[in-house]
Amino acid sequence: MTTLARWARAEWGALYAAVRGPLTERRWRAAPMAVTAVCLTAVLHVVHNQAWGFRFVQNAGGVRAEDPLWLALLRTPLSLFVPALDLPVWGALVQILLVFGVAELCLGRWRTLALAYVATLAGTLYARLGIWLGPDSPLGLPASDARVVDTGPSAAVVGLAVFLGWRYRAYVTASVVIVAMVAEIALKENLAGKEHLAAIAAVLVLCAAGELRQRRSRDRAGSGSGAPPIQS
Repeated sequence: MTTLARWARAEWGALYAAVRGPLTERRWRAAPMAVTAVCLTAVLHVVHNQAWGFRFVQNAGGVRAEDPLWLALLRTPLSLFVPALDLPVWGALVQILLVFGVAELCLGRWRTLALAYVATLAGTLYARLGIWLGPDSPLGLPASDARVVDTGPSAAVVGLAVFLGWRYRAYVTASVVIVAMVAEIALKENLAGKEHLAAIAAVLVLCAAGELRQRRSRDRAGSGSGAPPIQS
């Protein structure tokens, strides 16, 4: 086995094993949520490009920082499946099929949806914070970004990729995703790039909390196994 093959096995072996079983047994039926999400995104894209459907999709899933918070929160779940204006629809479909599909196979349907929503919501809330801070702050945004339509699965995809990297110890892969998002900001500073970093930050907090919980569980198990026997 070559050095590259050994590295790939160490990096992706656990993730591959988690995906291979259900995918071999049920094929595409193993990830019904991801397939449904792809179909929903495709339908919304078609409707969005119709004269009669543009306003409907924007009202149902278009999020802007200038919107009332309650309205933005109401629209955020559907906004994941409305393709971003600067991302080709095929890019959104591939992202959802691959990353959502792998996450559903590894984490389950509801955990995948919850993580995707947390990552997207982190980006949505950051936009409001960044505009409040203003362009003079390192974390701030210009006031014009309040009118930018904020849709697409990219924040959820980035968050899920980082979480999967942590969960299955694919640390190099997770690090590459993070570095790529930082490079995106360095090359082209925009709202979407900073929202991606906000999504990563939210997921890293969840990873840290999960690591702490696991450590405490191991400590409790270790202290329990080392308890002296009860004398009769």
